[in-house]
Amino acid sequence: AHHLPSKELWRMFPAFRHHSVFLDIETTGLNPPHDHITTVTLFNGQEVKTFIYGINLQEFTREIMRYRVIITFSGKCFDIPFIERTLGIKLPHAHIDLRYVMRSLGFRGGLKACEKVLGIDRGELKGVDGYTAALLWQKYEEGSPEALETLLAYNVADTVNLEKLLVFAYNTKIASLPLSLSPLPEPLSKVITPYKAHPEVIQEIFYEKLRHLSQKGEKI
Repeated sequence: AHHLPSKELWRMFPAFRHHSVFLDIETTGLNPPHDHITTVTLFNGQEVKTFIYGINLQEFTREIMRYRVIITFSGKCFDIPFIERTLGIKLPHAHIDLRYVMRSLGFRGGLKACEKVLGIDRGELKGVDGYTAALLWQKYEEGSPEALETLLAYNVADTVNLEKLLVFAYNTKIASLPLSLSPLPEPLSKVITPYKAHPEVIQEIFYEKLRHLSQKGEKI
């Protein structure tokens, strides 16, 4: 698996489906060790597990080592090196980075751009991004449990939606091959998560983001 080009690693998924986990992290910024992980979500196709800085992040290492394949979006250049550097661990897993797989199908942009093309609806989390996620963590540290719950709802959506992208990519790829391969079944339409986004918190954070960026003279 480690010898396949990044855009071809999708081929291994069916054989390792029960040993694979979708992963996404949220952070305070882009520069470890100055910045740190705030939350991590793992999704194995059935169960969601979340890990929170200062609460249970130390349990992440044991959990991730139960799997053989990690699936991310842009994890090759962000999530995996960030985890390894800040947690001081080495992740020896095979790694399917959907950014390269989707790009090979003509998709451009990040995870949200791919979701938009595929008609995946974020609902109340529409417009929330990594910058907003960092502000949500800041608000949680100022004493808002609703901000943490909203951040976790966002992190879970980022992670769970990876399965939809992978199933789409795999089935699209095999349809063009001169082989008789079975398509992957569609993911569950609704994954049960204990977290709910709080629209009033999101609205407040959007105003804060607007203020931050206008102070920097940046365009939204």
